[in-house]
Amino acid sequence: MLTLCGFSASNYYNKVKLALLEKNLGFQEEQVWVGQCDLAATPLGKVPYLKTEHGTLCESQVILDYIEAAHPQPALVPADPFGAAKVRELITFLELHLELVARNLYGEAFFGGKVSDSTKEKVGQQLEKNIAAFAKLAKFAPCVGGDRFTLADCAAIVHLPLVSGATKIIYGRDFLAELPVRDYLKKMGERPHVQRVNADRKISTELMLARAKAKG
Repeated sequence: MLTLCGFSASNYYNKVKLALLEKNLGFQEEQVWVGQCDLAATPLGKVPYLKTEHGTLCESQVILDYIEAAHPQPALVPADPFGAAKVRELITFLELHLELVARNLYGEAFFGGKVSDSTKEKVGQQLEKNIAAFAKLAKFAPCVGGDRFTLADCAAIVHLPLVSGATKIIYGRDFLAELPVRDYLKKMGERPHVQRVNADRKISTELMLARAKAKG
């Protein structure tokens, strides 16, 4: 039995959770907050991490690659090498060039902190450049990479709302507004597994914020 460790407020946790659900794999969830992680399993103390019969794995993309290799059906990556690479290309853009850049804004956008004006300016410029580049790769037809649901969708569904929300709060406009992201997320939201992930995320986010308030 696979055990996914972390918490459902985490977009990277939900990326893996959605893939497990879409593959119809039996798995357990073990709620582990940041600061409670097994450092032998995830040396940087990050979530998610996955317990398997062979041992533990950390880093969400590593976990997804393992799941796809160990349980190839139903496939969430095309069989042909080029198609598979295009899926990973989209994931790289979503995470390295969009989400991780926008993450610099989350402290103020979502958690009551403060981000410097210089950081906002730098992040805004980088995001505009990177989103324009992402727009050349994404298809939204109806899935992010075309007509087939893939691991790229598992990433897009959990990351794009954060990029959209953070830019709208910080800059007063949604940097993704010119892309069909809203329609895409609405369409993906019709999937039962996406509905489950979103419902669990809301509950977990409330718990996370309550924990932070209690500590603060």
